[in-house]
Amino acid sequence: MLVAREYRSVAEARHALSGALDRATVPSLFHRIDWFESLHDHCFPQIPVRICNAVEDGKAVWLFLLSPKAGRLSALANWYSFDWSPIFLGAPDPIVQRRLIEVIAQKLLKDSTQVDLYPVTDTASLLLEAFRRAGWFGVRRPMGGRHLLRPEGRGFADYWTERPGRLRTLIARKSRASRFTLGIADRLTDGLWRDYTAVHERSWKQPEPGLSFLRALAERESAAGTLRLGFARLEDQPVAAQLWTVENGTALIHKLAHDQAFDGASPGSLLSHAMFAHVMDQDGVALIDYGTGDNGYKTDWMEARETLYRLDFFNPRCASVWLPAARTAISALVG
Repeated sequence: MLVAREYRSVAEARHALSGALDRATVPSLFHRIDWFESLHDHCFPQIPVRICNAVEDGKAVWLFLLSPKAGRLSALANWYSFDWSPIFLGAPDPIVQRRLIEVIAQKLLKDSTQVDLYPVTDTASLLLEAFRRAGWFGVRRPMGGRHLLRPEGRGFADYWTERPGRLRTLIARKSRASRFTLGIADRLTDGLWRDYTAVHERSWKQPEPGLSFLRALAERESAAGTLRLGFARLEDQPVAAQLWTVENGTALIHKLAHDQAFDGASPGSLLSHAMFAHVMDQDGVALIDYGTGDNGYKTDWMEARETLYRLDFFNPRCASVWLPAARTAISALVG
């Protein structure tokens, strides 16, 4: 029997899940109830959620969505999210996966006009097919990339010999003249967080809109022992900071910042060198994920790129979306 349900708060979904999306059972940070709860609380507190669930013979899917306005739905995700996807429980096969998503899409068709999902990777084709079968007009567009490194048994020394010459030369030259002390912590303290925010305030970045979210993330991962918070310091002054997590063989690079006053000495690059060495040689990771964005510097450190997609779905029963749907389809064709 196929059953579809909805929850209008993350707390309700958490209760219904009964631990099924807790850390102990879910390897991916971005699929956990803690992730969605914190993301909503800190980044979207005024936007209602619409959490959809379908179950058939012990196989289930969960879609965590936002409802920014009447008739509009979006993925519960933002720039902190490396990926958004349906979350399956009970290991359904591809046919059952599609059927589970399709029944949710059919239900959404009754009272929604548009749905947009980003960033989507591996499940883009599955979502597109399921929503189209349910009656939606769907468009898939590539929207940036995600840069990855798989060491495949290499230690850092072997990996480093394969980096572009300009990067190796830069690190060698800056290291010889460096007065920085590099350190990596796996436990968060109030003092370390003050150091992180101090670096960010002096960096090239705009004011961090989700600083409370990052603090909550660092606290959770610190308690779990998965935090890797790196600093480059000049005496007692922090001049570069990086927030990584390492879990289940995967290192995630969440945030980088450095004090612009020290650009010429490249403390951020020196810290990256130390962070990569640490997670490869001490943590023994099988994957390093630089997250979303096609920043040019990432290609020097990473070896693979995964395309990120935006999926836009339009309810053809609503004449008001015909023009936006046509424009979106044309945009997908012309790139």
